[in-house]
Amino acid sequence: MSRIIFIGRWQVLKKLHDGHIALIQSALDEGHTAIVAIRDTAKDKKNPYSTAERELAIRAAFPDPEQVEICVIPDIDEVWIGRDVWSKVVRLSEELEAISGTKIREGREGK
Repeated sequence: MSRIIFIGRWQVLKKLHDGHIALIQSALDEGHTAIVAIRDTAKDKKNPYSTAERELAIRAAFPDPEQVEICVIPDIDEVWIGRDVWSKVVRLSEELEAISGTKIREGREGK
């Protein structure tokens, strides 16, 4: 079984939004183990939740640690890949890609 990593801020509190769930679920549906890497961002207006709060929200959506591993990584700005050997861009529907966690937190969007 291969392992897939998803890196993000995951700034959600009570539940992941539909875009997050669809992206991670797509890896699980293909038989992969998902690693969800939470960027260790400083708490501020854009990043209101602690890494512990975000981990709880991810674990609530994906309770099986054998399927979804969660780790905290330093706050990074970019991911560079030297060759196109192991990278893959997964596209979701336009509706799912349009979901914004920031807009949800600000009450401007549902889901």
